[in-house]
Amino acid sequence: MTGTGGEEMGAQAARSRALAVLRVRSRALAVALLPAAVAVVLLVGGATGRLPGAGWDAARWAVSVLAVLVLLAAAAVALVVARARPAATPTVTIAEESAPDLYRMVRDLADRLDVPAPSAIALTPDCDSWLEDRTHPAHGPPPAPRRTDPAVPSGHARPRGAAAPVLVIGSPFLWWMRVGELRAVLAPVVAGTGPSAHPDIAAARRFIRGLDAAVAVASADRRNPLSRAACAGLARVCRLLLRGCRVHAAQMERGVASAAAERAQAVDYGLRIAAQEQVGLAYAGWDRLLTRVALPAWRMGRWPSRLDVGVVAALTELSRRDRLAEGFASRLGERPACDLLEEPGAMDEAVSLLTARLFHGGPETGPDWSPVDWDEYPEEVVDRTWRTDAARLHRVLDTLGVRRAAEEDTAPGTEGPTLARVLDHLTVPTDGPGAAPGMASAGGPGTLPGATPAVGPGAPPHTAPTDDPGTLPGTASTDGPIDPSRTAPAPQATPHPPTDGDTSAPGDTPAHPEDDDDLGGTTIRGAALAAGLSAQLAREEAAAQRAGAGTAAPATPAATAGAAGPDAALWDDGALPLLPLQPPRSGREILTAHITAMVCCAAMDTAGATPGLDWLDGPSLLFDGARAADLAPSVLSLVENGDPGPLRHWMTELGIRPEKPVRLV
Repeated sequence: MTGTGGEEMGAQAARSRALAVLRVRSRALAVALLPAAVAVVLLVGGATGRLPGAGWDAARWAVSVLAVLVLLAAAAVALVVARARPAATPTVTIAEESAPDLYRMVRDLADRLDVPAPSAIALTPDCDSWLEDRTHPAHGPPPAPRRTDPAVPSGHARPRGAAAPVLVIGSPFLWWMRVGELRAVLAPVVAGTGPSAHPDIAAARRFIRGLDAAVAVASADRRNPLSRAACAGLARVCRLLLRGCRVHAAQMERGVASAAAERAQAVDYGLRIAAQEQVGLAYAGWDRLLTRVALPAWRMGRWPSRLDVGVVAALTELSRRDRLAEGFASRLGERPACDLLEEPGAMDEAVSLLTARLFHGGPETGPDWSPVDWDEYPEEVVDRTWRTDAARLHRVLDTLGVRRAAEEDTAPGTEGPTLARVLDHLTVPTDGPGAAPGMASAGGPGTLPGATPAVGPGAPPHTAPTDDPGTLPGTASTDGPIDPSRTAPAPQATPHPPTDGDTSAPGDTPAHPEDDDDLGGTTIRGAALAAGLSAQLAREEAAAQRAGAGTAAPATPAATAGAAGPDAALWDDGALPLLPLQPPRSGREILTAHITAMVCCAAMDTAGATPGLDWLDGPSLLFDGARAADLAPSVLSLVENGDPGPLRHWMTELGIRPEKPVRLV
């Protein structure tokens, strides 16, 4: 619906709400000036003789002091609000020289919509697009005027407030969408530059962003009590103003969005409806790629350098598998939007590095942080991940005192790390006193092969073997989590659940899996092994962080050559990762992943299997080029119930020999 004079109703509503926000600011200023006004009245009354007497003199002094204090506090708040750095989205700015076709398309779109063109274009690792105001001095110098802009008189700089916002585009859109689809999706976003250019709306947005940034400044940790008190007062004032502006600001943004959508209806409206389906599909593929494919590589210190290309591969694979997505594959014959970039590979690499830093927290450069191509992913990531996890699993078994093989069963060539050692340790016996489903027996006739008997009451604590793996990298720390070799055996001698008054120390292995949600659903020995693996992982991560903090890595050739990279001036990387993908893994999940890795290593070394990459599910085990199936249920049966039967049957069918040693990292 269009209002009077051809102006959208949404723009009128947005402007009225912006004026309401500015009235809140004016009221706050009036409250700050009120004591000063009263003090002026009292001082003038005393000077003219109209307010004589000791009482009026005391009132003049008290109100004057109060006015000075209030003015100083208001000036401090105003200074912080004006100078505080507003939050900005981490992005990779696209220079006009590196994407002239993209800039031409956006300006063409702005001309068709009769709105100002965005001042710049940037990419972000997200499946969304929006306009972002970066006119604050902390965000860098304003963009230089283009030849098509109105002439700027020489010697006069363009006002910062007059700069158009930056168009932020989700990088998966450029690689998955076609040019027409991208133009249709960006139309309502670019149309938002029209209402954003209104002075009242721009001033209201600056005020709200300043308040939000001031709250962030006041929330920073400080040790000085005086600073903490001042910041507490600043935060209280800013939050009070934000509460007063909240409803008006939300309605203002709704009005701006409504006006932009109404204006964009005249441009590619039918194509936009079809393109919205691609938005949801791109989001699903991007999320799957990050959690299933990129995350294992980041944990190994490798970051895939072509994530956006991987999105296209993942969604193409989805269209091949899912009958609902069959029609999407036919789009691949049209021109992709990434062709609008001069060097899409370099831009993809810069966005991929930014993605890794945001979602995982890796450094920009470093000796243990390097890119990896998709062709190298199976060997450099999948194989290394499995063998590293298998090696960690056996180190923890050594710490728990689990023998590598029984003395009488030792044969030539079987003294190395084997899968049989893991299976024997986690197997719950089906006979013997004290055996029960989901619970391992402790010592005596029911002791499992290769396991150290549990320590009984009054016995000395169990100690690790002489070849203590604590000398290995990442295990020498003594100030980390509790050593599982000292806490795991003890619960095995306690077959009853703890009482309500039991107060075990943090990190102790529970007597029953149900006693700890993190280790729930496992056997007693599985819980002890999971606790050991969790502690070992924590020590390795702490050691890696200390090593990374003390190592200054040289800049990469791309950085020294001025290649595209994240905009470091817009955000602070001291709190990475800003957006962790997943919560910390539970002990049960860690144990399952390590056993799966050990099974895959045995399959590769004894049955000729190879590591592979599935675009939708991540690392996969391949037999003769086909993906192995039904491994996860078999591993879960061992972890949850201590039953190796399904896993042994699965390995027998594929020719995997668990008694043979495997190669570890």
